[in-house]
Amino acid sequence: MGAGKSVEDHYDRAAYKISVIVPVYNKEQYLEQCIDSILAQTYGELELLLIDDESTDASGKICDRYRDADARVRVFHQKNGGPTAAVMTGLREAVGEYYTFVDSDDYVSTDMLQKMTECLSGCRGEIVCCNHVLEKQKETVPVLLPLEPGVYEGKRLEEEIRDKLLGREERIISMSRCMKLCERSVFENNEKYYDTKIRLGDDFNLIYPALLAASRIVIMKNALFYHYRYVEDSIVHDYDPNMAESVARWYRAVRKIVCDHHVPDGEAKLDREYCYMMLYVIKNELRSPGRDYVRRIRSIFTEPEVRGRIDGTAVHVTSRANALLFLGIRYPNALLLRILRLIIKGYDRRR
Repeated sequence: MGAGKSVEDHYDRAAYKISVIVPVYNKEQYLEQCIDSILAQTYGELELLLIDDESTDASGKICDRYRDADARVRVFHQKNGGPTAAVMTGLREAVGEYYTFVDSDDYVSTDMLQKMTECLSGCRGEIVCCNHVLEKQKETVPVLLPLEPGVYEGKRLEEEIRDKLLGREERIISMSRCMKLCERSVFENNEKYYDTKIRLGDDFNLIYPALLAASRIVIMKNALFYHYRYVEDSIVHDYDPNMAESVARWYRAVRKIVCDHHVPDGEAKLDREYCYMMLYVIKNELRSPGRDYVRRIRSIFTEPEVRGRIDGTAVHVTSRANALLFLGIRYPNALLLRILRLIIKGYDRRR
């Protein structure tokens, strides 16, 4: 695995090579814009790894066409295993000193890598974080990290970032694999935490241990380099009947991370994070196309292990929408769930 190679304490600043890893699955409509934005970078020392996860549209052929036209492009076609499996292939095959990830339906500003490399010191274990633009169908929204821009090392890194990564309603750093430039050693020995069956929170298992392993984190000012395409219709219609099981798998994997890294108050923080994750589960079930959503929600949230974790965890909810949803989690009676479903449907219609 590329991340497992030996790493000197510092790199030669002039020789940084960046591996850009792009998992690809059925994104022919957006893929060319994504690839073009990467190959047009003003920073030239890069390789682009396109991991085709057995696409059924023309995405695989598009990848091959770019490979044939540009020596910087490497393409890997694999049996469909989901985004985590594609990312793992990218990590295994990457040869750069630094890795960054771009989703195949997104795109990036042409000076992104140039500006991010200017923040590097060349030390082992550093991560540079930029911000992003939410490209919605009707508007464009800039999204900035809540952390003060600057360099976080030593005590400041421990107290202001690492101690606050888990168990908060609003994350101080996005757990997306994107919008980050990571020195390769932060991914060493983390494969045991990756579970290809996790759908919700799959990036968390990749980025959380990397952030815990980081020796230096840079939060860039402004730096709206990453363009995240937010397709609202897909959010509404993409109901996942297995989301609750996915969160259960996520919990088990993150518990192992917490234990291995000896995270202070890790169990309590993880239980709070779990409660916030279950907000996505109830939203998903309220959008179920079937009529048995009440039965499904009650089945999920009255299961003894789930119920015990929710009842035994004090969470701080500031968002009004989350407060209503959490009420449904704690008291999943039929009348309240029907009201919440009407609210969700009304919200979806207005978007």
